[in-house]
Formats: sequence, C-alpha cells, structure tokens
Amino acid sequence: MPDLHSPASVYAERQAARRATAATLAQRLEQLSYARLVMFLVALVVAGIGFGTDLLSPWFTLIPVAGFVYLVAHFEMTRGRMAWAERSAAFYATGIDRLAGKPAGINDGSHFANEDHPYAADLDLFGPGSLFERLTACRTQIGESTLTAWLGGPADPTEVKARQEAVADLRPRLDLREAVAVAGANVPAANYTPLATWGAAEAELAPQWKRWAVEVMGWANILAWVGWLFVGTTALPVLILGLASLILAMPMLPWARRVLSPLEKAEHHLSLLESLLVRLEREPFTSPRLKELQSGMVAGGLTASAQIREMRMLLEWYNSRRNALFVPIAILRMWDIRFAYMLEQWRARSGPAVGRWLRAVGEVEALSSLAGFAYENPTDVFPVVEAGPVRVVAIGVGHPLIPLEKCVRNDVTIGGESGPRVLLISGSNMSGKSTLLRAVGVNAVLALAGGVVRATSLTLTPLTLGATMRVQDSLQAGRSRFYAEVTKVRQLLDLAKPGGLPLLFLLDEIFSGTNSADRVAGAEGVVKALLAAGAIGFVTTHDLSLTGVASLLPGTVNVHFCDGFAGGELKFDYTMRPGVVPHGNGLALMRAVGLEV
Repeated sequence: MPDLHSPASVYAERQAARRATAATLAQRLEQLSYARLVMFLVALVVAGIGFGTDLLSPWFTLIPVAGFVYLVAHFEMTRGRMAWAERSAAFYATGIDRLAGKPAGINDGSHFANEDHPYAADLDLFGPGSLFERLTACRTQIGESTLTAWLGGPADPTEVKARQEAVADLRPRLDLREAVAVAGANVPAANYTPLATWGAAEAELAPQWKRWAVEVMGWANILAWVGWLFVGTTALPVLILGLASLILAMPMLPWARRVLSPLEKAEHHLSLLESLLVRLEREPFTSPRLKELQSGMVAGGLTASAQIREMRMLLEWYNSRRNALFVPIAILRMWDIRFAYMLEQWRARSGPAVGRWLRAVGEVEALSSLAGFAYENPTDVFPVVEAGPVRVVAIGVGHPLIPLEKCVRNDVTIGGESGPRVLLISGSNMSGKSTLLRAVGVNAVLALAGGVVRATSLTLTPLTLGATMRVQDSLQAGRSRFYAEVTKVRQLLDLAKPGGLPLLFLLDEIFSGTNSADRVAGAEGVVKALLAAGAIGFVTTHDLSLTGVASLLPGTVNVHFCDGFAGGELKFDYTMRPGVVPHGNGLALMRAVGLEV
C-alpha cells in the first residue's frame, strides 16, 4: 500500500488538484470569451439605437461598454490563474519525474562545467543527469551561481551548521517552493547582474531646478499644442516652447542615456524578482540564517519588494514611449529626461541595496534547492561536519543519484586517529569501484554544501576534494589520456600542499594508460607524496600487481569488490570486502559476448 505522505504521493495529489483547477478555469475562460463577445455585440446594438434613433439615449451605451470592460478584466485575471495552475502542475510533474529517476531536462548547469575544476567533472556535478540538475530549484542566475559555488568548494563547520538549520526549516515548506517555482514571469534563469551593477554605481543627480524646468516645459508644450489644434491659438507658443525645450533637453540627453541604457531590458525580469521578494519577506522563517537574510530585504524603511515594484512601474511608464500613439506626447514631455531623474533618485535611495537583496534571494534559492532534495529523500540524513584529524566515517553510504531501490550501500572509514589513510580498491570491471568513489565524493560535496547525504550516518572534517575519474584525451589539444591524467594528478598534489584544507583524493584506475611496472612505481610515488602532505583517499585498480603497494605504504589497506559468473551472465553485489580481489572477470566477459579467448 503506497505511503500517502511520501513525496511521490504528495506530488501526485497536488498535481491532480492543480490540473483540475486548470481544467475548471479553462471552461470558465471559454464562457467568458463568449460572454465578452455577446457584450460587445450588445454594445454595438445599443450604440446603433442610441445614436441612430430616438428610442434610447446614447448614454445607455456606457452600460454594455462597462460590462465589456469588466469581462475583459475578468478574462485576463482568470487566464493568469489558469497559467499559475498549469505551471504548478508542471512543477509537480517534474518532481514526480525526479523521484522516478528520470532527468528533469530543465537546467542541467552545463554552462557551469569547468574541466580545470579538481572534481566537478569527475563527480558529475554539471551536465545531463548531474547533481546540479537533481538539486536546482533556482529561478535566477545568482541563485544558480550560489548553488554552484557551494558545490564547488567546502564551507567551514559553522557555516555548514547554519545552512543545515536553514535547509531543515525550508524542507517542509512545499507551498513556498511551489510559489517560488511559479512566481513572476516564466523566464529561464533571470540575469540581474546589470541591475546590481547599475545600482552599485554612484548616482549622477542633476540639479533639481532642471527637473522642475523639464516638468513645467513638458506640460506647457502639451497645453500649447492643445491650444493650437483645438482652441484656435496661434502656433507661436508651440514654436517658442519647442525651441526652449530643445535647448533645455539636448545637453541632458547624454546623461539620460547613461542612466537609462542599463535598464532597457530590466523590466522583463522585475516582476519575477518582485514576486520572489514578496513571498520571501512574508514567510515565517525560524532558522537564524533565513531570518538574517529576510531582515536584509529592506532599505530606507521600505521592503525590497515595494522598492522593486516602484522601479518596475517607473520602467513600465518609461517604456510606454515605444507605443507609436504615445510618441508625440513622450517627445513633448521630454520623457527620457523625466524618467532619468526619477530612476536616478531611486538609485540614490535604493541602488546600493540591490546587490544585497539579490545575494539574499540567491542564497535562499540555493538553500531551497537543498531543502527540496532533502524533502524528496526523507531517509537521507544531515552529516556531522566537525574539526579534528582529517577523516570520513560513513555508515551505509550510497550514491545519491541512484534510485533508493537500486542503491547498494557500504560502510567506509578512512582517516582519523586509527583508521586507514588510503583504501586501495581492487576488483573487476563494473564491480562497483568507481561508484563507491563517486558515492563518497558526491556525499562529501553535499555535506560540505549544507545538504543531506545518502547514508545512515556520515561524519567528516572540513576537506577539499580532488579526483581523476573523468580524465579524457583531447585530439584538439594533442593530449593523450595518460598525459591528461598525469596533469590532473599534478593538480591534486598542488592542492594537498600545506596551508590549505586536507585533501580527499579519489584516484580511479590510476595510470591505466601506461605499462604495469610504471603504473606501480608511479602510483606508489603519488600516494606516498599525498600521504606525506596529510591527504587521505581512495585508489582503484583492476591491475592486481598494484595491490602490493599496500605493503609498502603504512596506512594503506587493500579492499575489493568481486563478482560471480552464472548462467552466462556476470553477477555483482557491489559490496566492499577486505583484502585483494581473488579473481578477475575480463576473460569471462569476453567469452560471454562471443569472443573466442
């Protein structure tokens, strides 16, 4: 019997409710559309009778016109509610796909991929099927960048604890995550960097008397044209005021363009930012970090959402100049200069706070992403990140991107006062060696970012990671796989140098691109150097000659993954065992696919 309170059940129930709401609103939209048409026809008939006969006063036309305007407004409001319901249903559909192990396909963070990062590519942090794709619930670029930074570098224990408390506070707030997902305009990863840069720049406030001169001259221009066109006054006031306005405006136009140019496209994303701020400002958070971020969403005694709303409305009015019918009025009222004054005053008052608001939104988005992952994985736990001798102690650790029903877990202890410093993992192809390294690595990334981990328990110290698991050759760069691996190992040795955090290294099939003798000698030298630098880690191999290194380096322990061959198929249990693997599976695998060996 399904758990009615499981994330999948909750998502399915809410998705059905949102779809039902959307269907109901779609029917109402159709009814309103017909009613709108009928009211328009009634207005035409009444107008015809009122203006063409003496049966009705023409003023009666206002009644159906008012009804038509009301129906149009009600139609637009209903359409907006239907769009909200449809986007909410899509939000839960995406969640259901994630829980079923299907890629979300919305944002995999490929643009954050960095081949020079010491572990991002090796642990599949970005790209299709990546950890980022599994986590992100960010609507803004600054939210994505914040989450990327957290995955790309460890936080200290105090910071990790603060984030964990915030994630725990956000985890049950499904309504908040839904509201954030459907807030504002449906724009992918809105970029507010130009707005923050503009806000941080010093305001160029022009003399106040010029502003009032622009206002007075603008209205005087309107009155002069009205008088000439409709009252019968001469064209002289039009010419005189037009010339005076030109003399006043021309020197100020370059200043106005400097003020307004960075904001040309800002209006399109401001509704999203305003909606996010409104929702976050009113949420009753309990964690200290979220309360701190919330308290920063004010400036000058006004909420951030109110100030962003003011800017949005100013820009909407400013951009009305693009309407061809409004252009003459915009010219007469010196529209650009008027709004440059108003927006520059806004910048002087609120501009310096924009960067702070955006950082707060980005951090809440990153925390909400970790919270959504925690909600969807209720058996995952918060790790313990504490100071002390470098170590990782994991009970029942599994890869967080593998569905629960398929995830095989292992116990891992490395480092600390009495644990091994290096686990030398031997085993056949596909037996689970690389998956274990990725499971430990990805969980360490999540732990040091402030998220939950796929383990019964996990304790670790602050550390940095380095891995050689996705090393590739490059035809364009003229670089072999072996050379690329050597270069990556050099990077890890540099990371392990004194002065930084201890290194957790994940060396997969080390130096497999060279002969056995060089592989053994090279691996021994590299591991020895890493141990001397205070690092801990894992080395995997299917070359059994490499397992002898364990007897040469104190603190190195052999473990293995094994397999069986039955009924023409390889069988794996993906369970780590002590000692060296007793046999390989290469020949058996070749024979299984029909090679005569």
